[in-house]
Amino acid sequence: MATPSEKLAESLNKLRDLQELGIVAIHTRKLSRTHRERLLENGFLKEVYQGWYIAVHPNETQGDSTSWYSSYWTFCSQFLDNKYKNKWCISPEQSLMLHAGNWAVPQQLVIKSPGANNYKTDLLNGTSLFHMQSPLPVINEITIQRGVRMLTLPASLVNVSANSFTKNKTDVRTALSIINGSSDILSILLEGGKSVVAGRLAGAFRNINQERVADDIIKTMQKAGYDVRESDPFEDMTSIPLSNKERSPYGNRVRLMWHQWRDIVIKIFPKHQELVLIRENTLKP
Repeated sequence: MATPSEKLAESLNKLRDLQELGIVAIHTRKLSRTHRERLLENGFLKEVYQGWYIAVHPNETQGDSTSWYSSYWTFCSQFLDNKYKNKWCISPEQSLMLHAGNWAVPQQLVIKSPGANNYKTDLLNGTSLFHMQSPLPVINEITIQRGVRMLTLPASLVNVSANSFTKNKTDVRTALSIINGSSDILSILLEGGKSVVAGRLAGAFRNINQERVADDIIKTMQKAGYDVRESDPFEDMTSIPLSNKERSPYGNRVRLMWHQWRDIVIKIFPKHQELVLIRENTLKP
């Protein structure tokens, strides 16, 4: 007869087999009841949602969020693929955040799907999914990163809400700085006849000194017969030059985050203003 340790080893081997297949969101059907209960009892599994689990370290204390945060995006993408197949994507606002390099775990992830029914799924550590019933954008406006189905960067910028430019200005400016041409954005604006959005985006690009992109948007929309009125959606200007030569968002993101905190630091430590400004110069592209 197998000893308790041998039985646990057998269950751990089953769990390892799933992990080697890249499975993070573990559904009950992936493990027998015996293995599942044994792994739960010994602290190697944690239930995230009814019938869905993640692997955890047995030494994690109650309330420890390390395993959850490290597996969050993969769990969500696998859970949603199982539920909606390929008929889902995250919201424009959260798509834009990911394009801007902000992969922090959100308190609530908004999912759009024709098969959703406007309800919330509570997950671990106060996080949740909100399933919004909504038609999906056309296929060429959706991309997949790390398994997450999201809007492309141009589609995110066109569809993001107007208040995002003030509520989430660091991510929006970072996303804008990655764009080095207007063609992809214009194709979406023209197809949807989005003259108000065109004016807002032109003002946003001019705010970060992307004059050429701003001018292209205005001139092309006007030539197509749209009455476009440029407006700056940001509440302030940024003095940090942003480079559009890099496809990675992280350099510009660091510069913007530094600018965001610069005035606070100077206000708290006025005697060190010169040192702060010298440091700022090293962040310019």
